[in-house]
Amino acid sequence: MSSIHHALVLNLHQPPNNLENLLAEQEWEAKEVLFALDRMPRACWDYEDLARVHLSMSGSLLETLGSQSFQEKMYGTVKVGDLLWHLQNEKIFNILGTGYYHPVLPLTPQADWDEHIRRWQGIGKHLFWRENFQGFWPPEMGFCMEMIPHLVKHGYRYVLVDDIYVESLEGEMSWQELRYRPHIAEYGGEKIIVVVRDRELSNAQLSGMDPGWFIHELEERTKFCDFEPLVTTCSDGDNGGWFRNHNKLANFWYVFYQSLLEKVRAGETRVKPAFIHDYLDVHGAHGRVKVHTGAWNTEDHYGDDFTQWTGTQEQKDAHARVTSISGRFHLLHDQVSALPDGPTAMLAEHQINEAHWRLLRAETSCNFYWAQAWVPKVHEDLDACEWHLFEIKRILEG
Repeated sequence: MSSIHHALVLNLHQPPNNLENLLAEQEWEAKEVLFALDRMPRACWDYEDLARVHLSMSGSLLETLGSQSFQEKMYGTVKVGDLLWHLQNEKIFNILGTGYYHPVLPLTPQADWDEHIRRWQGIGKHLFWRENFQGFWPPEMGFCMEMIPHLVKHGYRYVLVDDIYVESLEGEMSWQELRYRPHIAEYGGEKIIVVVRDRELSNAQLSGMDPGWFIHELEERTKFCDFEPLVTTCSDGDNGGWFRNHNKLANFWYVFYQSLLEKVRAGETRVKPAFIHDYLDVHGAHGRVKVHTGAWNTEDHYGDDFTQWTGTQEQKDAHARVTSISGRFHLLHDQVSALPDGPTAMLAEHQINEAHWRLLRAETSCNFYWAQAWVPKVHEDLDACEWHLFEIKRILEG
């Protein structure tokens, strides 16, 4: 019988300065997060021939981990530099691209998408010593078809999407084919492969599951496939006790993943851990689909209406202000770009750069998700952005 290919995907994100703040105010929680990250390569070292793990790491998390001052603070707890080195092991880990500040892209002004993507690629290439990232993880799995030309422009081969939003454009697809086979989506004359996340199995991955149960589920869900299926499970990899618990008897990597790999090694299952790009190289993508706009589910939120990030008036007002200031920023950016070389251009470009990263940071998904507690962070960055925009206008006016 044919193999059942399993793609494990973990999302790792910390908002800007969050680990530093936790270290000062809730030290143990910061250490739990770092232990969860450090545990990943350690749990997989003895299974280099079998372990296949896709990681999405936000730019703000990588910025912290790559900081020499942060590494020095954590010395004696976690060797953060060593951790980054171990994650470069391409036999075990495949790094996915994402948005630098982890924005929900469909809720973010489209004019800002390319810079989020470009900035992540800059830090990703620097820390992981590679030029190419084939897969894209949309932060919060927030996806819309308009993103496709932007992803293609930056060299991505495939993007991960949630199963509930995928619709066949070539007649009826079976339940199994829709979920367990990559497809092609097209927008604006550009095409990209979409890899479909199994939402139900991903929920189990996040909360805790037994390898025997998981194998049985995969066999039952794929038993009518007339193709070799790719089952993709995606969840956070550093939140919740299942990933943070230091007890090997109550942790994802030891209770589930190592046990699963032992069964694979012993030939007791058709499940085969796989990298998505390896599967695509052999089996390709089939069928044209449309992906409806939406995000993944979080806690009690379904994800299709983005209510996690837009449900309150404070959230709506913050999004409206982001859109307004983004529009003003790009108008001024175009004017500065048109300046002839010289002292005026240098001054204006400095202010543009200072305004830009603050605008992008204001768009961090967590700022909106945590509503009243974190929405002020949006306005703090936008206030700073506006100050720099004022300085730019003053420079341009002479």
